[in-house]
Amino acid sequence: MGSTVLSLRIDGELLDRLRHHAARRGMSVQDYVVRTLVRDDFDERFKAAVDETEEFYGRT
Repeated sequence: MGSTVLSLRIDGELLDRLRHHAARRGMSVQDYVVRTLVRDDFDERFKAAVDETEEFYGRT
């Protein structure tokens, strides 16, 4: 699995908050942002799968 570059323009206040959150976890800002995006993507896919299962089997 390859990687590509995503460039973002964010304000200084947001970058400072990201640095703070990343530092608390001993991570780089880049790793923190990627981990957050992956987690959110998983949460959305999991919820969609649960919704589809409930539609198929009916809610209990």
